[in-house]
Amino acid sequence: MFQIVEAAKVCEKTYHFKVEAPRIARSCEPGQFVVVRLDEVGERFPLTIADYDRESGTIDLVVQIVGASSARMCELKTGDALMDVIGPLGNPSDFVTEPIEEVKKVRKLFIAGGNGTAPVYPQVRWYKEHGLECDVIIGAKNKDFIFWEEKMKAVATNLYVTTDDGSYGRNGMVTKVLEDLIAEGKEYDSVVAIGPMIMMKFVCLTTKKYDIPTIVSMNPIMIDGTGMCGACRLLVGGEVKFACVDGPEFDGHLVDFDQAMKRTVQYKTQEGRALLKYQEGDTHHGGCGNCGGDE
Repeated sequence: MFQIVEAAKVCEKTYHFKVEAPRIARSCEPGQFVVVRLDEVGERFPLTIADYDRESGTIDLVVQIVGASSARMCELKTGDALMDVIGPLGNPSDFVTEPIEEVKKVRKLFIAGGNGTAPVYPQVRWYKEHGLECDVIIGAKNKDFIFWEEKMKAVATNLYVTTDDGSYGRNGMVTKVLEDLIAEGKEYDSVVAIGPMIMMKFVCLTTKKYDIPTIVSMNPIMIDGTGMCGACRLLVGGEVKFACVDGPEFDGHLVDFDQAMKRTVQYKTQEGRALLKYQEGDTHHGGCGNCGGDE
């Protein structure tokens, strides 16, 4: 069992949990995730590691209510426990394994849309801890969906907050802020964008105009988290990839967002899953042929 040492609502429909998981906390890196199961009858679902404390042996998870499992988890309180927390899974962010002298040469901008703030935070904290500078844009529909602003401000060199309706911070989408910053003379060598699929797609369309390499996290399409269900199958540069085992981060300019979004909608129905399995053959579940997938 994994005890919840802190539970709190951070914004509309979104909750934060600090969980005792010493082994995971010792080895996890920015960009990775865990698979959680609430109890014996609960389904498994992936959550990005939003922060970690190696000394106290805790990891932080941020959960937005989107279905039955997430709703059940958001009812848990401090002192409750999760039955299973498996990880760390997925590959760390590229810069974690690159020579620090090379990372220092890159002027980095992180863009967090909605709950993308959670997976962006540990990456920005990593930069701060290694004496590096980076800018951050946080965007949401309105003020009610902004969270961890002060926490992010403490690690970012410059933080820009924007809302679609102008109810807080700047007025407009994150792409507008990105273009405004470039117009103001800001120069970036690399962008990391994490958030809803449609947001990441339009960030990539924007950065492509300026020839700025862009990394995106495809964690929004993960379901099983182990490569068995086939839900996170996507095309990257024309090649079949699975977000949970090959990612979750990819070159955003190579991701086929339209195919991924269309496939995600189709995957939600039993008939849709059956059709995808028929169309995709051995690549539907990564070619293992043994997992049964969505049967």
